[in-house]
Amino acid sequence: MSPYLELTEFSEIVNRLAIKANDNGFEVRCIMPRFGTINERRHRLHEVVRLSGINVSVDNEDFPLQIKVASLPNARLQVYFLDNEDLFKRKTVFNDEKDAWYDDNGLRTVFFCKGALETVKKFGWPPDIIHCSGWMTALIPAYLKTVYKKEPVFAHSKVVYTIGENTFEEGLGDDFIKKALIHQTLKEKDLDAFKGANNAGLFQGGATHADAITFGSESVDPALLDAFSKVRGKKTLPYNAESDLTDYLQLYVDLAGK
Repeated sequence: MSPYLELTEFSEIVNRLAIKANDNGFEVRCIMPRFGTINERRHRLHEVVRLSGINVSVDNEDFPLQIKVASLPNARLQVYFLDNEDLFKRKTVFNDEKDAWYDDNGLRTVFFCKGALETVKKFGWPPDIIHCSGWMTALIPAYLKTVYKKEPVFAHSKVVYTIGENTFEEGLGDDFIKKALIHQTLKEKDLDAFKGANNAGLFQGGATHADAITFGSESVDPALLDAFSKVRGKKTLPYNAESDLTDYLQLYVDLAGK
């Protein structure tokens, strides 16, 4: 999310969309990873002690979750950052200083998706709409429809998933699905849509389990565009560079039934 992280053109749209929604009477919270490239002092991040202290279990290993918060510049809107020293405290985001893909990016993805949902549970703040943007959020729609579907805080939540441009060619490892099985009730077949364990596979998985799909770039993979631009029973929103984002707000209202 701009200005904290600007890897794709949609990061700036997320910024404008959050502000526009907030200014139009929606109560908005944003959650993102606290990558080491995000400067705590410059962006005035501080720890939210009452929310920190969660241990997020992934692949039989516990990872402490720290939650930090900052106010989005020029907006009365809070952004929460999920942090873990082992997974995110690095000088680069997804590739090391020699441009080699981090071999634990799959683990980092599972940690973030599960951590985000656990954070919302700890908020005790039931969201009407959860809008997931980008490949690193792709497991959230699937988790909401399975592991978290009986959680009271998510009882009425609808999920929007935005497919963006492909930004990496590497895979997340042969064990990605195994790591993504965060609960005994979750089976491999529940995550069939993610089997590719690559950029397109994550977009496919996120869109498959979402209630509505939007497109965040004109450079979306043609195969994904063809598969998800018109899905029976799901609302879709095409990419529109000229949009003032009112169409997104209407999508939220339609989904929430309010």
